[in-house]
Amino acid sequence: MRHSLPNAPQFYVTAPQPCPYLPGQIERKLFTALGGTDAAALNDSLSHQGFRRSQNVLYRPSCANCNACMSARIRVADFAPSRSQRRINARNSHLTRLTRSAWATDEQFELFSRYLAARHADGGMAGMDAFEFSAMIEETAVNSRVIEYINPISGALRATCLTDILSDGLSMVYSFYDPDYERDSLGSWMILDHIRLAAEAGLPYVYLGYWVPGSRKMRYKARFAPLEVFFGGKWNELASPDAFETGRHPLENDPIAEQLAAIHLPGGDFNGA
Repeated sequence: MRHSLPNAPQFYVTAPQPCPYLPGQIERKLFTALGGTDAAALNDSLSHQGFRRSQNVLYRPSCANCNACMSARIRVADFAPSRSQRRINARNSHLTRLTRSAWATDEQFELFSRYLAARHADGGMAGMDAFEFSAMIEETAVNSRVIEYINPISGALRATCLTDILSDGLSMVYSFYDPDYERDSLGSWMILDHIRLAAEAGLPYVYLGYWVPGSRKMRYKARFAPLEVFFGGKWNELASPDAFETGRHPLENDPIAEQLAAIHLPGGDFNGA
């Protein structure tokens, strides 16, 4: 179904499908296309309201019976690494960071394929070919970078992150790493390095994607405190992840028209459907 106003983005709702994070739940997304001269401003505005980018689409969960998926961001100025995170920093301090344009390479695709096979063989991305991978990296209408982490001795690519540069932070769109070095905690290392990058650039946040209480695969994000989650139309500090509960009664979730009315767009509110 399409929702729109004159001169405003058109919003759509996906068909219900099984949730990839919580068994027994049904997923539905609210989304809009991203493009044109106002793409960066739209990406900024909607990212601040819990949306995420995938190629030239911005989306946010809009499930009828669940509101567990919450966009998460690290408050950079107040972050202090834990003892285990300091060990991760030391373990990977030999890696060299290279920042590139959003352009896919064969080496990235080979690493991406091995990562999926080892970590997400049953996921929605399993079986992506080189053309689909290139589209994931290169189809962007905003300020994006590919950040690579290289072993300086062997020259081998160890990890990669597709990152958007927002007005107030770095958004980690998608990251992957060499599964042979899983014990090095390369996923956490990339987050720690993005916190350093954001601090160096004077950006207050690192956006991590969605945190889902009750999802084991998303549990690690809560270790990067102070973490804020977008819930109830605003950003809230996640003081106690284990105690956090979200409403799952259908009456607790706003209808699509009310969700759209609350969306702020560059230059004005959406205020309708």
